[in-house]
Amino acid sequence: MKHLSACTSVLVGKGASVDGSTMIARNDDTFLPLTPQRFTVVPAYHQAKKTWQSNQNGFQMTLPETGYRYLATPNADVEHAGVFAESGFNEKNVAMSATESVYGNPRALSHDPWVPNGIAEDSLQSVVLPYIDSAREGVEYLGQLIKQYGSPEGNGVLFADANDVWYMEIVTGHHWVAERIPDDCYAVVANQVAIQEVDFDDHKQFMFSDGIQEFVEKYHLNPTVDEGFNFRRIFGTCNEKDRHYNTPRVWYGQKILNPDVEQSPVSNDLPFLRKASRKITVMDVEQILSSHYNETDYDPLGNGPEALKTKFRPVSMNRTQNSHVLQFRNDAENPQWAAIMWLNFGVPAFSPYVPFFANVDHTPTTYETTPLTMDDQSAYWMYRKLSMIVESHYPQFIQMARDFKTESNQMFLTHLENTIYQARHLEEADVPAFLEKQNQSLTNEMHDRVHQFMNELMSKGLTLSKLTYDMDKNL
Repeated sequence: MKHLSACTSVLVGKGASVDGSTMIARNDDTFLPLTPQRFTVVPAYHQAKKTWQSNQNGFQMTLPETGYRYLATPNADVEHAGVFAESGFNEKNVAMSATESVYGNPRALSHDPWVPNGIAEDSLQSVVLPYIDSAREGVEYLGQLIKQYGSPEGNGVLFADANDVWYMEIVTGHHWVAERIPDDCYAVVANQVAIQEVDFDDHKQFMFSDGIQEFVEKYHLNPTVDEGFNFRRIFGTCNEKDRHYNTPRVWYGQKILNPDVEQSPVSNDLPFLRKASRKITVMDVEQILSSHYNETDYDPLGNGPEALKTKFRPVSMNRTQNSHVLQFRNDAENPQWAAIMWLNFGVPAFSPYVPFFANVDHTPTTYETTPLTMDDQSAYWMYRKLSMIVESHYPQFIQMARDFKTESNQMFLTHLENTIYQARHLEEADVPAFLEKQNQSLTNEMHDRVHQFMNELMSKGLTLSKLTYDMDKNL
């Protein structure tokens, strides 16, 4: 099985957000600078004996006869790269993002090894999201699939609905734990087993695989001296790679939301859950996912010491193929327009998150269709171009890019509020088509704005060539 992801995730409870939204968010990072993706709607279906088969590891299962419509961001090259539907809402307003790669330790895996043809990331979204009615049900449903088929890899899976946010970590072939994010808390996760103390008597906050306590006891896997059940210490890793590749990203995400808390970027004990020092907005989550240790010595694009600029792996990278924030707005009055998917197809540090209403039957053509090589129409390639141009002259272009993102965000928020206001006056049956039209309108607007902005950047770039000579300065 190919291990393709190395992502960063953020989860926010409804009481921690500024407007009562639940949010799950993630950078989908592949191990290649370019893995073209598209944004599409998979229609609802009713079809007996429908079969799912992975072209990556041979996993196969018979699907339920009925499946809900859902949004997805699959690879464009499904034939070779696999599906990897990754992120979206279904028609019941359940959000799912899969996956955050995590790594179990060899002591645990020696007793419950990976199942090579089990259910893996390339299949997860497609075989779970169409069949669940709540975030909690998502955990239960996937847990049963893991029990039946096993897992070939470690995965963290994010679920959310109007009330609940759940994070599930699969750490061996058949064992997992899921924790509900408390309403007043948030979590940042970065490729390391994150869940800490598990309360097996609190079934409202925790779910877990059958027999996990007996498994740990039988094979003497618990290293703690206080007899607690620290899931991270029992099943996770704690090594040099974690302290340079993983924990610094959690540290920086928590630094953004809790700037008053002093922590070390290489700490092995950064908390899984935190209460932010302020109410969290969508833009705060986007800031985390767009970050690269900004304003610290560890920023690879900053002015710090060269030895520190590459010390830690940043959150935003050139191999982030899509970044998304799945927001359910509990202040939206009507669930038809409450689910919003903020999608970034460029490098998050340099490009905007565009909001899409989720209750639609089609996505804009420029998002739905992505060729495998660069073109002048598709959204994926447009935002990749923008990212490359900004980074090519970072010191000269970055403030222009910040201003562009700020202006875009203001326009996005106005667009959302205007759309919701107009939707209130429509018949229920007319709302999906109206939202689809509004998504298309915003896509058209951004196509024009981004191309105009790229022309401005390239015009300025033409004045920055090193192939120039000033006679007066050299006499």
